[in-house]
Amino acid sequence: MSWLIGVDVGGTFTDFYVLDQATGAAHLYKTPSSPANPANAIIDGLAELCERHDIQATEIARLGHGTTVATNALIQRKGADVAVLTTAGFRDLLEIGRQTRPIMFDLKADHPAPLAPRHLRFEVIERTGPEGQVLTALSDDDIAKAVTMVAESGVTACAICFLFSFLNADHEARLAAALTAALPDLAVSTSSTVQPEFREYERFSTTVLNAYLQPLIGQYMNDLGNRLAAAAPVARIGINQSSGGLMSVRRAAEMPIRTALSGPAAGAVGAVHIAKSAGQDAVITLDMGGTSADVALIRDYQTGISFDRDVAEFPVRLPSVDINTVGAGGGSIAWFDRGGLLKVGPQSAGADPGPACYGRGGQQATVSDANLVLGRLSPSLLGGGMSLDLAAAKSAMAPLAVQLGFSVERTAQGMIAIVVANMVRAIRAISIERGHDPREFALMGFGGAGALHAVEVARALEMERIIIPPAPGILCAQGLVVSDLKEDFVTSARMLMTAETMTELQQLVADLSGRADTWFQDEDIALPRRQLQLALDLRYQRQNFELTVDANGPLAPDGRATIAGFDELLRRFYKAHERTYGYHTTEDPVEVVNLRLTAVGLSDAKARTEQAGSAQAARPKSHRDVWFSGDTAVNTPIYWRDDLHPGTTFTGPAIVEQLDATSVIHPGDIVRVDPAGNILIEVS
Repeated sequence: MSWLIGVDVGGTFTDFYVLDQATGAAHLYKTPSSPANPANAIIDGLAELCERHDIQATEIARLGHGTTVATNALIQRKGADVAVLTTAGFRDLLEIGRQTRPIMFDLKADHPAPLAPRHLRFEVIERTGPEGQVLTALSDDDIAKAVTMVAESGVTACAICFLFSFLNADHEARLAAALTAALPDLAVSTSSTVQPEFREYERFSTTVLNAYLQPLIGQYMNDLGNRLAAAAPVARIGINQSSGGLMSVRRAAEMPIRTALSGPAAGAVGAVHIAKSAGQDAVITLDMGGTSADVALIRDYQTGISFDRDVAEFPVRLPSVDINTVGAGGGSIAWFDRGGLLKVGPQSAGADPGPACYGRGGQQATVSDANLVLGRLSPSLLGGGMSLDLAAAKSAMAPLAVQLGFSVERTAQGMIAIVVANMVRAIRAISIERGHDPREFALMGFGGAGALHAVEVARALEMERIIIPPAPGILCAQGLVVSDLKEDFVTSARMLMTAETMTELQQLVADLSGRADTWFQDEDIALPRRQLQLALDLRYQRQNFELTVDANGPLAPDGRATIAGFDELLRRFYKAHERTYGYHTTEDPVEVVNLRLTAVGLSDAKARTEQAGSAQAARPKSHRDVWFSGDTAVNTPIYWRDDLHPGTTFTGPAIVEQLDATSVIHPGDIVRVDPAGNILIEVS
């Protein structure tokens, strides 16, 4: 017997999804998170899980982990003191940036100050040209001076960011080696390793963020790796990346910036898995947890990949699942702004003290308190493992109700309406604003609170179909179990794409494929489980932004990647340009900017896709008063999720409760359970 385990650490709960490879059976478990040290909840929860289900430590084959440690460190500015070594004359590049305003019409808004203040940004006499040629050599004396400056600064991390180092990394590599030799405890990041791509500002910013995170994440990964090695001695440990694949603990310690969107990316991977089981190839996800809500668009069972995004207001250029995040979660706090308007979020009560109804000292009203007051949440969660305090929830909401002049229930409805509007705006940003009609998609609600609000969000967007997975509150953890191993390789090659340059491009592809082959061998991934995904960043000459276009040709006999033909690449680029900008021209020359190769080690997880049980009339376990809209509560049947077998149908109103989540079905909505155990809702 071999077990695969996914662990997702959220702001409120740490979720476990356990899969028995022999039978396809799965087990779920939730435990409160331990924000001071997330590893504590992981280790304690794993021990409890193994005891409950009689799992031997030596039977755990793989453990995937989604983490928010890097994200929280950036948001809270709790990283290391970091120095920057850069080419002489470019000390202030991080501060100058792109000279754009963060908010178009706010003349006073400014970008955050660089994580490396000016007195910690040092110039080094060296220069590499735009063809990778050395214009000014880096001398040993200048290396020694740079090492001395960093040593005297007292920093614990250093980012080396030289011009055009992505074309010639020699200067960065020499200086990094000297720093490591002289200061072995110093965390060093080089831009040629972290982000070897064209565009200095984004490359420098990404590298500084990586260095800023290295000491903290490195310590966390080392601690977690050692504790997991003791708890699961034969398990392979994988840390989820922002791009949606797993990497080793060692790699995560070296490249912590790749984990900045670790948790949400796992949810998107799990959503693709569920979408396939439901036969829905067009899905918009709503992953609502305790602190935030993450939304993503899935088409043809593929999530979008973004290469440019802001993380904690800093630009990052690395592949990541295209997710939009808003501060809307179960723990989001209600408050009044200076104008007396009611707001909800982005501040969150977190796991400690948590919402007022948790009974841990929280005094401010949250979305969870509102749902409890409205009867949408049961006073007993986690299968009876966690009690909620209705009186405390009403007490926290009473001051808001008094100031508004409403009843507590009407105030709770207003809070829900506000948080729904926030999520609707987030979905509009990834759908309507990009030319996608949300009415053509199904909405998938998951996370601890996604199923609570999915119907209201769908109705606001005129979406008619909703999917609630079998384990919505654990889907991010499930995504970690079914995730593939993944590594991204990139090389910049600015050249016109012509029939004559295809030979040069194929050679660059061969070089990338060789690097991928080395990674496959290091990770012990056999040929049948290997997959290569090749893409080109293309643009019309003199354009400022490029489009990433699939460039896969037929696989070579040895499994290495090949590039598609010239005419086919042009066709794909024209199609992508037409879709994105509404036009294309065959007259202007096309330029290559970057080549990207993603190496994938396909997961061998075999999750059960169909559930046992026969269709029968749904029988509620109880009834209680629930407020949906208006001033009157509705006596509503309460179902237990395990009692709803494939083929079961009923009409709302209804509440469906389970260990990890609660689903709210509004009056008139039609519910059907599909063969995979998904709840499918037709919105009336």
